[in-house]
Amino acid sequence: MIAIIDYGAGNIKSLQSALTKLDIASCLTTDEQTIRASKAIILPGVGAFKDAMDALDELGLAALLRKEAAVGKPILGICLGMQLLYDESFEDGDWEGLGILKGSVNRITGNVKVPHMGWNTLSHHRTHPILMDIAEQSYVYFVHSYYIDGNLADELLSSCDYGVKIPAIVQKDNIYGIQFHPEKSGATGLNLLKNFGELIT
Repeated sequence: MIAIIDYGAGNIKSLQSALTKLDIASCLTTDEQTIRASKAIILPGVGAFKDAMDALDELGLAALLRKEAAVGKPILGICLGMQLLYDESFEDGDWEGLGILKGSVNRITGNVKVPHMGWNTLSHHRTHPILMDIAEQSYVYFVHSYYIDGNLADELLSSCDYGVKIPAIVQKDNIYGIQFHPEKSGATGLNLLKNFGELIT
C-alpha cells in the first residue's frame, strides 16, 4: 500500500484515482502508523512552499518523512511535493525544506510566461526503470512557477526546456521527484505511476 500524504495541499483525489486505475493500492493519510506501515510514500502538492512546509511541521510529518527516507523507504514527490524534498525555497522569502535532497527552489527565469502551464516534452539524461516505456520527447503536463536549481548531474533522469532547463524527473537512491503532474499527463503519466508501483513491489 502506498501512503499519499494528505496535508491539505491541493486536490489529490485524481492522483489516487490514477493509482486505483492501475490496481495500485493507496490511501490518503496523515496517520504516522499508517505511513510507517506503507510500502512507499507519495508527497503531492500544489500551492505555496512555506504553507506546505508549515502544514507538514504542524502535523509532525516533516520529521517522519525524513526518518522514512533515511531508512530507505521509496518516496515520490510530485510537483510542489518534489520541491519540498530539497533544502530550501526562495518562493516569496527563504524557507527551509525537508532537506532530503540537495538543491534549492528558484523562480523560473528567461523570456517565458510564468507560471509554466501546459504541455512540454521530456529529454532523458540516463536510463532508469521508472522511465520504462517513456519515450524521448513524450509530452507531460506542468503547472509551476519555481524549479529545482543545483548540481543535479547524478540524480537528473529527465528535463524539459522552458527558459531554463527544468528538472522534470529526478532520482537518488530511494527518493524520486516528478515536477509535472503524472495524473494529468495521459498515458505517459500513467506509465510513470505504473513503473513506480512496480519498483516497490
